[in-house]
Amino acid sequence: MQLIEKPWGKEEIIEINDCYMLKKLTMRAGHRCSLQYHNMKRETIYLLSGLLRIYYGPTREQMVSKLYGPHETITLIPGVVHRMEAVEDSVYLEASTPEMDDVVRLVDDYERTGP
Repeated sequence: MQLIEKPWGKEEIIEINDCYMLKKLTMRAGHRCSLQYHNMKRETIYLLSGLLRIYYGPTREQMVSKLYGPHETITLIPGVVHRMEAVEDSVYLEASTPEMDDVVRLVDDYERTGP
């Protein structure tokens, strides 16, 4: 398993192969990931614990948000602008296609520009 520290928490890559990727993510309360989209990557989020607000939509201007609790899921298809924000400390799984570097950051609280 590969551990990647993030400014908002951490990602643990459980499996990556030619067909799919599975990650376990921990996001600290009050933090959020970058506002982003993917050109090819399709991902499904499954919340294990905590409370996560997920913003999503076809464009930045057309985004909606919804609170997700344990055992709730959302699938984000390529091109959908999205962001996860931890209302409480949260742990969630991300099952996706394997394009690990397919991240287009639009806004980032931590001033990151790359994947």
